[in-house]
Amino acid sequence: MASLVTGFGGFFFRAADPSALSAWYEQHFGINSMMSGEPWLQQGGPTVFAPFKATTNYFGRPDQQFMLNLRVSDLDTLLEQLQAAGVRIDESRHNDEIGKFAWVYDPEDNKIELWEPGDES
Repeated sequence: MASLVTGFGGFFFRAADPSALSAWYEQHFGINSMMSGEPWLQQGGPTVFAPFKATTNYFGRPDQQFMLNLRVSDLDTLLEQLQAAGVRIDESRHNDEIGKFAWVYDPEDNKIELWEPGDES
């Protein structure tokens, strides 16, 4: 059965202000929502699907049920752009053999992981 699944077809989540949050993701990450009438076309690459323990603090707030991980091509440049735009950026950074990681928060305080894959990924 798994061989018939070809990838993620969408990411759906609750928002206090869906229109404003959609506009924020489009402005800062180029992810156009269905409100724009066009689905977001992303580059092919690795996708990690990993359930975490319900008690994890990795996602930020205890009530945050998911964490979006976005592959990026130049983490440092993106962080500079996000900082200039006033986006809340976590001070933590992580580098290892699979890449460079940083975390930011959307206007509804959802923690987002940014990942620049390393050569091994």
